[in-house]
Amino acid sequence: MIHVIATIELMPGSRDEFLAEFHQVVPLAHKEQGCLGYGPTVDLPTDIPAQPDARDDVVTVVESWENLEALRAHLAAPHMTAYRQRVKHMLAGVTIHVLQPV
Repeated sequence: MIHVIATIELMPGSRDEFLAEFHQVVPLAHKEQGCLGYGPTVDLPTDIPAQPDARDDVVTVVESWENLEALRAHLAAPHMTAYRQRVKHMLAGVTIHVLQPV
């Protein structure tokens, strides 16, 4: 199993529009071979000292896949290609971290 943490930085004020688009691909990702978990999250403000301030224009996607091949297939899936085209005007930056349990 692998985990993916995708940090999506959005243009100011576009988070609701982005999430509406993202929620359309979530059920499609869940049906993909090898998907163990896939969903968007947003920062929750807390008073925990180690946590930085909440980011209003960031969505963090938390994913789990059976293996790297399943992740690669997901990234190349037609619904993901179409989704990326629909949201590209809202993006300020995207980074991913692919992690393995130890």
